[in-house]
Amino acid sequence: MNRLTLLAAGVAGAATLLAIPAEAGAATATTTTTTVTCGASGLQAGLSTKVCAEITGTGVAFYGQISLAGPPSPGSPELPTRQLLTGLSGQVVGGASLGSVSGGTLFKASTVQVRGVSGTVTCGSTVHGSFSVADFPWNPAPVTVDVVVPC
Repeated sequence: MNRLTLLAAGVAGAATLLAIPAEAGAATATTTTTTVTCGASGLQAGLSTKVCAEITGTGVAFYGQISLAGPPSPGSPELPTRQLLTGLSGQVVGGASLGSVSGGTLFKASTVQVRGVSGTVTCGSTVHGSFSVADFPWNPAPVTVDVVVPC
């Protein structure tokens, strides 16, 4: 067998191996979509914050988002890194807690997300999420979101 024949056989074999997982993956793909609903933005610690709920089927995941409240002024010095105190919580309204996370989050100028609260709930349930940010001398002013999990 010459080298060209061996090369062609190798390419054909590799193409066959690569095609099988792709076809299997397409056959098992689901049509579940994720929807994201965010509450109104708020100002906390001089920054813009919001809390969002990602819903996939009956799974809910909350995240808080921190960003600059507006663009820096032209010619202003580089923004320092800030150590913020954050808190994120979620619960089923009138029911169980989905958990909470709190701690320090570093923020400079790029948008930052705080995650870690999620769970599975009954369809038709209303879930509530809350996100707070504090940094001396600002106290937290939590932002919230309420979402009904569709059936």
